[in-house]
Amino acid sequence: MNSKLDSSHLILFVYKRLRIFIIVGIVATFISSAVSLIMEEKFESSVIMFATTQSSIGQQFYEEMNSGDILSYGETEDAERLLQLLNSSLVRSKIIKSHNLAEHYDIEVNEPGGRTLLQKEYNSNVSASLTRYGSIRVAVMDKDPQLAKVIANHLVQLTDSLANKLRNERAQLAYELSKQSYYKALNEIQTAEDKLGKLHEQGIYNFEAQVEGLTVQYGTAVANNNMKGARTIQNDLDRISKLANEYNELVNFLEPAYEQLATLKKRHDQLKVDAETRLPSSLVVDMAEAADKKSSPVRWMIVVVSVLSTLAMTLISLLVLDSIKSADNKK
Repeated sequence: MNSKLDSSHLILFVYKRLRIFIIVGIVATFISSAVSLIMEEKFESSVIMFATTQSSIGQQFYEEMNSGDILSYGETEDAERLLQLLNSSLVRSKIIKSHNLAEHYDIEVNEPGGRTLLQKEYNSNVSASLTRYGSIRVAVMDKDPQLAKVIANHLVQLTDSLANKLRNERAQLAYELSKQSYYKALNEIQTAEDKLGKLHEQGIYNFEAQVEGLTVQYGTAVANNNMKGARTIQNDLDRISKLANEYNELVNFLEPAYEQLATLKKRHDQLKVDAETRLPSSLVVDMAEAADKKSSPVRWMIVVVSVLSTLAMTLISLLVLDSIKSADNKK
């Protein structure tokens, strides 16, 4: 019952002062309309893209069993990493410098607080965010629709270049290490093969088989009382025995060394691909186009919100004044 009385009282209160509200509403309409008309018009251009997977490119080519796919869309983590690059200070600085935005925004960067003001103006006009579909939307607002389009597309190109640069630099370090390991192993094998070649020149090809064969021949010579032939065979056995340790060491080294070299070669080739290959870090669905219709300000909304806010403040002010008068009259 009290709520009904309060509502009726409020309606009656407004009705008695309707003229004031009409005058305030008209004045607010004119002022907000004038303000909205002098506000700078801005046009929006946007790019829609999906992040690609950031897995090793070389691994995709050289691994037989690999579940990754360089042509597939990236996961949420890939999109978030790409967003970090889009919003990085490095990309922002290059965009500001490339398009001379300090002059375009009419900001003197050499004055105190100038750089901070420039960054705030840039951040208010340039944004990058994840959509509910997992894509990334890059939006640029500017009074020049052509410049907004150029900046939006340039942002994508810069981010792609930066992503490739970071990936290649990281892979280059690993590639240099793998290169050193590979050629070190290759040189060690070459040295061992050269030593084994010298043993071959001395007639050492298969130590165990040769010793076994000479032993049989020695026994046959002794059995036939061919002592001269036995001495010759014994000399050959003595000579081969002196080279046995070196031969066995080389053979035992080379067998696993070849397997290790194959592994190092594969890793070397993988990292070389990662260090030298450039692949898009994103799949662009829609490139930015110059807008033919302004995006802001939305003048009718500015006028409506301003008028409603002014009327609400007027009502509150009149209610406060009425309460004060009522309190004074009671005294």
